[in-house]
Amino acid sequence: MTDMSSAIVPKSDQISADDLLAGPRTIRITNVEVRSSPEQPVSIFYENDNGRPWKPCKSMSRVLVAAWGPDAKAYVGRSVTLYRDPTVKWGGMQVGGIRISHMTNIDKQLVLALTETKGKRAPFVVKPLAVPSAPTEQPRHIPDSASTHPTATLQARADKLEIALKGAGTLARLTAVWQAGRDLRTDLEAGDSIRHASLLALYNRLDLELEAAAGGFPGDEQ
Repeated sequence: MTDMSSAIVPKSDQISADDLLAGPRTIRITNVEVRSSPEQPVSIFYENDNGRPWKPCKSMSRVLVAAWGPDAKAYVGRSVTLYRDPTVKWGGMQVGGIRISHMTNIDKQLVLALTETKGKRAPFVVKPLAVPSAPTEQPRHIPDSASTHPTATLQARADKLEIALKGAGTLARLTAVWQAGRDLRTDLEAGDSIRHASLLALYNRLDLELEAAAGGFPGDEQ
């Protein structure tokens, strides 16, 4: 056995940002509990949660309400994709946090203004998550020369994609660069999932910035 994934799972009664170091994760909700507690009042259970629910922060709870409404019973059966945002701060330090990138049951991209730091808001984008009509076996993607890609070559390709993303300049160009790097992202998922997650977080951040620059964003309700 050479898979290190099980060795880095944090010991906790809830899923944490460190659980997503290996990459984003899509969960299907099975139950939601809301308690009258000032700290972490919401617990979201999901398929194969092993008794470790997702307890969304206030900002992500606002995203859920904005997208799906306040009735938590309606969330059951729906899915969200969670990712680790390494820029999230706690006590002035970047410790990482769980963020939502995609959700089912929304028909278009959702843009909200969420509190980033005290007195400062930033746009936050959530994209629609497609729901397969029925379980189907996906064709296996075989990366070109996957078995012969040395780590150095894979990292060099990732470096080029990162530079291209930062220099995209427009939403259209950013999307084009991201799509052009599809094969690389598949290779990274298989060979360096942490770098894959880092590139995804970079893409999401740039997407937010360019979206805001292109036309502003609506504010969320207090």
